[in-house]
Amino acid sequence: MFINFWYPVGRSEDITHEKPYHAKILRLPFVAFRDQNGKAHVLSDTCIHRGGSLSAGKIKGDCIACPYHGWEFDGEGKCAKLPSLSGTKPPPRAKVDSYPVQEKYGIVFAFLGDLPEEERPPLYNIEEYGTPEWKAQLYELHLKAYYERSMENGMDPIHNEFVHPMQGAPMLSPELQREPVPMTDIPYGSKFYLAFGGKKDYNTDLSKDKEGDRLGAAGSWHQGPNQLVTWIDITKTNSFHQYLFEAPVDENNTRIFFVNMRNWMLEDKFDQRIEQVTLQIVHEDIDVLERLNPVRTPENNSKELLVPGDYAVVRYREWLEEWEAKGWRIDMKTLREKDGDVAYAIPSPARRESGNWVLDTVPLLPAKEKAASRTKKAS
Repeated sequence: MFINFWYPVGRSEDITHEKPYHAKILRLPFVAFRDQNGKAHVLSDTCIHRGGSLSAGKIKGDCIACPYHGWEFDGEGKCAKLPSLSGTKPPPRAKVDSYPVQEKYGIVFAFLGDLPEEERPPLYNIEEYGTPEWKAQLYELHLKAYYERSMENGMDPIHNEFVHPMQGAPMLSPELQREPVPMTDIPYGSKFYLAFGGKKDYNTDLSKDKEGDRLGAAGSWHQGPNQLVTWIDITKTNSFHQYLFEAPVDENNTRIFFVNMRNWMLEDKFDQRIEQVTLQIVHEDIDVLERLNPVRTPENNSKELLVPGDYAVVRYREWLEEWEAKGWRIDMKTLREKDGDVAYAIPSPARRESGNWVLDTVPLLPAKEKAASRTKKAS
């Protein structure tokens, strides 16, 4: 898991001014709330006084109040009121980490890291979102699997033939499967776009509504470690564009915020049918992912027998090595060992501007050169 990327915290509709919202991301607790003007804020969910959970407290004006001793923190994470020191200014150390927020696609995102704005990897921009030619639906999924396994599943063109009868079991030609998947690098990621065949004996509930001759092409790409895109072009005029923003809860669980877009059957009356078919296909993946062994991606590619069709997955792992080389990967072993003894926080940008913080920053693996064993291509 990595710091310095955008992560989904919750649906916009679930983050209110009435009640704090709790989210666990990267194995750490966060709280989200709205101030009196409706602006969303995301803070570390640990009061630096005696360890109270801010998300169990109350929203008072533009602040969130700890349920234990009433300390109030504003949207910037600064203590605005310290009841037991009434009449005096809270000390400079009375602050918690507050994270940059973007609200898009019906989701509140937080940048969990300390990079200055000009250096931050971007949140994926869905250009067609909000346009009259496209209809969007948002689903929230809870996956009992590690997020890297989920991301790799999306970057795997071979599995569709065996996992997705609901899609017509789309398959690559034997010639394409014998060669490494052709990849194109993009900022903070890589992509592919391929033509698929299919088995004629499978059709979805939507097949009778499609317009035009079958195209059967699809592409997938990732931006950062947790943002996944899949475009499915059924015909030249009927497409699904799917955007998955993944929030690793811990090493065994993931929350996925899934923006499913279509440029056909745009009327609201089709929403339920689209959702039913889409989630049936998603659960074909979930049934496989929740039974993988090992649960997490092996540390060494030699622990899996990779083939040319896995090259998109290998390229994703190479990008993870790039970010580990920057020192952005969380030291999960240390974090587990200290669980219950130390309260950690993801470092926020404010830590670059001032010192004297109470909570320790989350332990990170040291920046290092990419491991040759990890970046070895599929044979």
